[in-house]
Amino acid sequence: MTAIKTFNQSANADTDREHQVQLDLLEKLCVALESGTDASQSTALLTELIDYSEAHFMSEELLMRMKSYDDYEDHQDDHVQMLEVLRGLATQLNSGQTAQATGKARDMLGFISQHIATRDKRLADHVRLGL
Repeated sequence: MTAIKTFNQSANADTDREHQVQLDLLEKLCVALESGTDASQSTALLTELIDYSEAHFMSEELLMRMKSYDDYEDHQDDHVQMLEVLRGLATQLNSGQTAQATGKARDMLGFISQHIATRDKRLADHVRLGL
């Protein structure tokens, strides 16, 4: 197996693991908000999710640049939008607007799931095929 093919397969596997961590953190946040968990615990989960997402998006965007990915700008726009929503959730939690944050967290889970199933799958195919 060539070095570049090995890199491409490794990049996809790493990205898939990162996506699962991201989805797991968001699901935990949704459950915490829906069950009325202490606000400090929900805030801690959200902070971890934001930090993790920032690192993941930076890594994914670097990969897209390395691979001269043709959908870079639209894909990156999704990342920017997701981080804005997550930071807005933090503002809502800090101001005691838990009910609004709960619905927005569930909406975000759907959005990120759709992003992974479409945009990230297209990127993974691009990387896997060595395009």
